[in-house]
Amino acid sequence: MLYTTWPDREAAQKAAHTLLDEGFIACANILPAGHSVFRWDGEVREEAETIALFKTSLARAGQARDRLADLHPYDEPCILALPAETSLSAAGFVRWVAGETA
Repeated sequence: MLYTTWPDREAAQKAAHTLLDEGFIACANILPAGHSVFRWDGEVREEAETIALFKTSLARAGQARDRLADLHPYDEPCILALPAETSLSAAGFVRWVAGETA
């Protein structure tokens, strides 16, 4: 799974549709109303952000990450790979993700 943050819902949705159409992900969850507190260029900032979780296979995760970086409007986008423990996950769901990203 790739955890990402976006400036707004529209940017996250556009990326989700692109990666889905290109076969890099099986699904995306877009969670509006995030609030980030961070330091950037030596200054503490707070911004509203949209969180998006992109479900992909290990085989496609690198390509999905690179495509997200290409599509992202931020200079340094938040893209974090969160590995899933497939033996503890729903087997049917894991197979579905693998099939959708094959």
